[in-house]
Amino acid sequence: WFLARDKSNGIARDRKLRDRRGEILFIDARKLGHMVDRTRREFSDEDIEKIAGTYHRWREGEGYEDIPGFCKSASIEEVRAHGHVLTPGRYVGIEAAEEDDTPFPERFAALQAELEEQFAEADRLAGVIRERLAGVLAR
Repeated sequence: WFLARDKSNGIARDRKLRDRRGEILFIDARKLGHMVDRTRREFSDEDIEKIAGTYHRWREGEGYEDIPGFCKSASIEEVRAHGHVLTPGRYVGIEAAEEDDTPFPERFAALQAELEEQFAEADRLAGVIRERLAGVLAR
């Protein structure tokens, strides 16, 4: 969380800041970095630059744009409409999915064939497990 007391016009590092009152920048960085252990995520220099650059562009009002799945500048009214829940994913949404040019009937048939193969493999593995369990009981 980064909090600013004064979001009105100002100057930081010789850069003029825009008036950000009534706005909140949400950044969802869950897909950046890598897990160091079960509870700690570590960001690369590029990840930090992406996050910091997004924040600075938003703060200065130069070149910022909402990126689905990563960042969103939400109004206080939007936050109020969500019951003041401040979970970034609620605002940034999801990234745009890649278009699949395969016609639905073809895609469905391929998925169905793959599922049938997986069912057959599950049946084979169930048989192997039954044989081994029978061998254990016979001892």
